[in-house]
Amino acid sequence: TLEDMKEKAEGQLADLRKAEVNSKHNYEMLKQSLEDQIAADSKDMADEKASKAAAAESKAMAEGDLQATLKDLADSQKALDNAKASCMQTAADHEETVNARTEELKVIDEAKKILADTSAGAVSQSYSFAQLGSRAQMQSRADLARSEVITLVKRLAK
Repeated sequence: TLEDMKEKAEGQLADLRKAEVNSKHNYEMLKQSLEDQIAADSKDMADEKASKAAAAESKAMAEGDLQATLKDLADSQKALDNAKASCMQTAADHEETVNARTEELKVIDEAKKILADTSAGAVSQSYSFAQLGSRAQMQSRADLARSEVITLVKRLAK
C-alpha cells in the first residue's frame, strides 16, 4: 500500500540522512585529525631543521677549534724540538768546557810539580825588591796559574 511504501521510503530516507550525517561527521573528524597530524609533523620538521642547523654550526665551530688546536700542537712540538736541540747543544758545550778545564788543571798541576822540583833550593836564596814587587802583582789564583803556565811553556821552549 501506498502508506506502507511512504513509511518505508521515509524510513529509508531517515536512515540515509542519518548515515550521511555519520559519514560527514566521520569525514570532519578524519579531516581534523589529518590537519592536526600535518601541523604536528610540520612543527617537528621545523624543530628538526633548527636542530640540524645548530648541530651544523656546532660542528663547524668544533672543526675550527680542532684546526686551531692542531696548529697550536704543531707550534708547541716545534718549540719543544728547538728547546731539546738547544738543551743538547748547551750540554755538549758544558761537557767541552769541563773537559777543557780538566785539561788546564792537569797542566797546572804538572807545572806546579815542575816548579816545586826545580825551585826547591830557591827558599834559601835572597830576593831583591824588584822580584818581590813583580810577585805582589798577582792578586788571584788565576794570575798565579797563568804565571806558572807561562813559566812552564818558557821552560819547555828551552
